[in-house]
Amino acid sequence: MSAVLSSVATLPLGQAGDPLLFDVDAVAVGIVIGKVLIIFAMLLVGTMLMVWFERKLISDMQNRIGPNLAGPFGILQTLADGIKFFFKEDVIPDKAHRRIFILAPYLAFVPAFLLFAVVPFGGDFNNGNDGVVTIFGRQTFLQIADPPIGILFVLAMSSLAVYGAMLAGWSSGSKYPLLGSVRASAQMVSYEAALGLSAAAVVLVTGTLSTHEMVVVQAGAGIGGILPNWGALLTLGVPFIIFVIAGTAELNRPPFDLVEAEQELVGGFHTEYSSIRFALFFLAEFMNTITMSAIFVTLFLGGPSGPAPVGPGWAWGVFWFLAKVFIFLFMFVWFRATLPRMRYDQLMDLGWKLLIPLALGWLLFLTALELADFRGWNKAAVVLVAIAVFMVAWGLLRSAVRSGRKLRESGVVD
Repeated sequence: MSAVLSSVATLPLGQAGDPLLFDVDAVAVGIVIGKVLIIFAMLLVGTMLMVWFERKLISDMQNRIGPNLAGPFGILQTLADGIKFFFKEDVIPDKAHRRIFILAPYLAFVPAFLLFAVVPFGGDFNNGNDGVVTIFGRQTFLQIADPPIGILFVLAMSSLAVYGAMLAGWSSGSKYPLLGSVRASAQMVSYEAALGLSAAAVVLVTGTLSTHEMVVVQAGAGIGGILPNWGALLTLGVPFIIFVIAGTAELNRPPFDLVEAEQELVGGFHTEYSSIRFALFFLAEFMNTITMSAIFVTLFLGGPSGPAPVGPGWAWGVFWFLAKVFIFLFMFVWFRATLPRMRYDQLMDLGWKLLIPLALGWLLFLTALELADFRGWNKAAVVLVAIAVFMVAWGLLRSAVRSGRKLRESGVVD
């Protein structure tokens, strides 16, 4: 493998795009198809293992046994469940809009895969290398594509995922799935703004929309040459926290899983689904969990960058990427096992009254710091002015919220 795949640093920072696609021929097309098939297989296997990991870890946290019959430690339980779904009866309700009902699960599944297309999952970023590797004599990145608008593509694909849930509930011809789909659309639109603003903070400090170039920037030396130059530190931590909370809400993961609240909606937007179409929704949910974890790592934790003590640098890049993603997967399972489900009004209040104002204010603060560097202003004065503005804005926001609550309690507004 090392003879076929070797690390090479060639492209200067600022030249976006996979060098493999600068000269497209049969070999380049074959390499791209190979990367697509490998990533697709990795995501499917990873999704299967993620389902097992979540069930097993939660059972340990709750002092239960969990899956333990199919395969060693029950690791083949997800495969057995998937095979069962293929042979279950596929039921379509009489009042359902047949074509859209059939299409909706694929609208939820496909964006989950497309999101991963722009994620760098390996490469050597040490000692000034930019992650370029050589495969069969052609230089390329260890990611399917590196468009110059990589993060915009991520936000676009995450926005498309809502159509799967929305159309599934609407086309079912039943009121409870419809309520679940309306909740899904409102929730995802609400948290998409905070998600985009926190991602914009990383774009501001790294100076690029390309996911690969973001990793190159974060692979450099950080403060004092000791700390890493990760996006979480460059943005002073707040956008990272906002992105994690908003990303969890985008995934409909606990404690934000109100679109499928069994106590209120029977089973949510997929109540009327059965067989493999029902399984596709859960495949999309767990695949999205893996993909969103990879986005967290790419934006805020340096992607596959990390030390390479011995051996090929690209292999260490894959190792560090998987290790960082695993941390977030554990975090999502921990959330499910410990946090209670929020009320819907609390969900909306958190998104609109806290995360969006905070994300916007912090983006403006980072912009002021960047401008201070460019203009040579006194940074201490900029920070003091920013604190004063934050306090005034927070007071005005609290006053507006308090006033609206009093109007609702008095019956003036609904």
